[in-house]
Parts: sequence; C-alpha cells; structure tokens
Amino acid sequence: MGKYSGNPAAAAALFEGHQVHRDVYIDPEVFRLEMKHVFANAWVFVGHASQTPQKGDYFATSIGDQPVIQVRHSTGDIHVLYNRCPHKGTKIVIDRQGNTGKFFRCPYHAWSFKTDGCLLAIPLKKGYADTGLDQTESARGMKAVGAVRNYRGFIFARLADEGISFEDFFGDSLSSLDNMVDRSPAGRLEVAGPPLRYMHHCNWKMLVENQTDTCHPMVAHESSAGTAVKLYEELNLPEDAPKPPAMEIIAPFMSPYEFFENMGIRTWPNGHGHTGVNHSIHSNYSRIPGYFEKMVESYGEEKAKAILDENRHNTVYFPNIMIKGPIQQLRIFIPLAANKTLVESYIYRLVDAPDELTARTAMYNRMINAPTSIVGHDDLEMYERAQEGLEADGLEWVNIQRLRTGEEDFSEEVVENGTTERQMRNQFDAWARFMTWDTPAREAAE
Repeated sequence: MGKYSGNPAAAAALFEGHQVHRDVYIDPEVFRLEMKHVFANAWVFVGHASQTPQKGDYFATSIGDQPVIQVRHSTGDIHVLYNRCPHKGTKIVIDRQGNTGKFFRCPYHAWSFKTDGCLLAIPLKKGYADTGLDQTESARGMKAVGAVRNYRGFIFARLADEGISFEDFFGDSLSSLDNMVDRSPAGRLEVAGPPLRYMHHCNWKMLVENQTDTCHPMVAHESSAGTAVKLYEELNLPEDAPKPPAMEIIAPFMSPYEFFENMGIRTWPNGHGHTGVNHSIHSNYSRIPGYFEKMVESYGEEKAKAILDENRHNTVYFPNIMIKGPIQQLRIFIPLAANKTLVESYIYRLVDAPDELTARTAMYNRMINAPTSIVGHDDLEMYERAQEGLEADGLEWVNIQRLRTGEEDFSEEVVENGTTERQMRNQFDAWARFMTWDTPAREAAE
C-alpha cells in the first residue's frame, strides 16, 4: 500500500495553486484514483450521435478505465451502458462499432439484453427458479452509467449516479460547441470517417495542458513548421501569390510571442477554457467559394458573419477533450496508464457546407495530428522527455506560475493574456475538486 492508496484527498493536495507535484504525472496510485474519482464525477465525452445513426447501432469506447457502449435504442434515444454482462462479467461487444439489431447477446452464456440494457432472456431460465435472481442487480440487465446528455449531437456521460448537473458542469463553455455546430448551414455535424490514432508514452494531463500552452509553438515546432516556412520563403513568390492550403495551416505555428499574447485565453469554471479570444492560427484561412452564401441563406448575413468571425483556437473541455471549432476537429486523450495515453483525433463534416471545408480539415489532421504528421512528433518528443525527466530526484514540483499574481478564483469566467498558464491551473483546480467530489470529508464540509 502506497501513500496515496485509497486516499483521494492526499492526491488532491498535490496541487498547490502555482505548482503540482511530479507524482500527479508518474504515480500509478494517483492514476488509479483519477480513474475512480475524476472520471466518475465529471461529465466525460463519449462519442457523437452520427456514429450511431440507426437503431441498434453501437460504438464501444471507454470513460477513464471503464469500458462503455454508446447505443441507439429502439426509441431513437442514445444510451450509454457498461460493456459488461451482469452474469460473468464478459464484455458484450469487442468490435469498435456495428449494429446489434434489436438486442445484445452475451457471447459466453447467451444472456440477452434490450438496447437500453434491460434483461431480455436467459437460456434455461428455469434453473434460476426460487434462487432469488429476480432480487439481484444481475436481473436488471446491463448497467447504465449514472447520467447521459446528448448536446447537439455530442454525447456526454457521468458515471456517478449522483453529482454535478450537465448545465452546472459546462455552463457558458458550451458556446464553443455551439459555434462549431453553427458553422454548418444545417446546424448539424457528422463524423467524417474513423479517427487518427496515436499512442503517446506520457501522462494524459500533459497533452491536455499543451492545448493551451502558447509559449511552445515557435520553439518546439521550429524544426518542422520553421523549416517549412523557410523553404517556402526561398521560393521568392510574389506577395499576392495565393498561399497553398498546407502553408496556411503550418505557417502560423511559427507566429511570434506577441501574436499569442494578443490572442488571449478565456477560462471557465470546472477546468474548461480556450485560446484564441481575439484571433487564432485559423483566422486567415482562404475563403471557400459558396460557403458564406450558404451560411447567409440559413442564418442571415449578420448572424452568419458573427459565427464565422469567431476563431477560437483550442477549447479544452475538462477532463480530456479539445475541440477546434473553426476546423471542426475533436481530440480525445484516452488515459491508459500513468505513462501511457492514446490520442484519437476526429474530424467532422459540416452538413450542407462545401466539401472543400472537410478536405481542409482532413489535411490539417494529417499534417498536425497523425502518427505520420509533420508537427505532432515535436510535441510527442517533449511529452516523453518530460515523462522521463520527472523521474529525476532533483526537483519534485512542476511550475505552472506564469502570470499568476496571487490567489485565484476559478469560479468565474476570466479573459487574460494569451500566454498565461491560468488555464493549466484552472484544470488542476477542477482535478483536485473532482478527485474528492464524492468523499465523506467533502460532504461534511458542504
């Protein structure tokens, strides 16, 4: 038994406002506590409704370390069930997605369940007569998670039966999701193919922090984006020459500190926040012919302009996703161990918008986030160096103090300099609170 085993309060104390202890990233017991408490008490992204469009369609994924199934029920509603038979614990599905028809059938003993999880049938059921099975949890079927919310096609779940409401958890941060969906003339998104999947040998929180770290692009990406910019400039093209889409995507990574300072960072309660309050690396992409006209037809010119003028860079939704509204991308950072994280990068199609928009988003995903990308390897090397470096005994604390001038209140929306580390501190404030959300000590205090 280690010093954090079964003690979420001790783990939560590893955040001290301006610094976090290295055990937050490297200790397996802290990781297990995160899975049990943070990922149970927070609202966690599961999948998109377009991944399960027909009745009986399912999508298998995980919330923290818990295997779950997103499934479209016969009523058309989407349910999220634990991927576990209530009989012997066997996983019900092992395919990533498919269609189960009108019911799930366990591959071990053929217990079957409706697509809302309710027990449907048991072979040789007479063998359970007078055993009291009907009084057990097993008789209720596959267990559903504590709560589910479909927000404009994005499916979120809370594992805990009781806890913070969806509205209180997200609050005004949902404006980033709204903007992402509203960029479709039809007000709808669809997942465009399977995600790019990329294994990282580092702690999941390193990736989440990096989404609002604006002091690293011009340093870490100099070898990739910097080289691309240098080679392009050597072509000596006329100033009014159209810039290739690939250069529009990669060149802004080499923007100076002043660009990112003026960009601004907004933080919301419960660990959510975004870069790109005033502008972002996506602000100057070329217009796609016909797109604005479609938006005006749907929303009117004033609203269409307001939607498209919003160029938020990275919006982090605590605990483990990031979205890019201007290019319809979502990245989920799936924790596998204290030093192992799987990243899945999805892109979405704007329904009724020109296909060129999807093509540009796919190019961005390939160039920046793929295992074969140009830019992503720079970040990966930094994460893995940090994971290895944190094992060194010279220092035990990680500094996240940039632009912190005193005690901070994370209960209100705040906009600050675009190079602040406030959003990292905001995430750890939420991490510490949700780590102890369901503990007796917290309940007594409230």
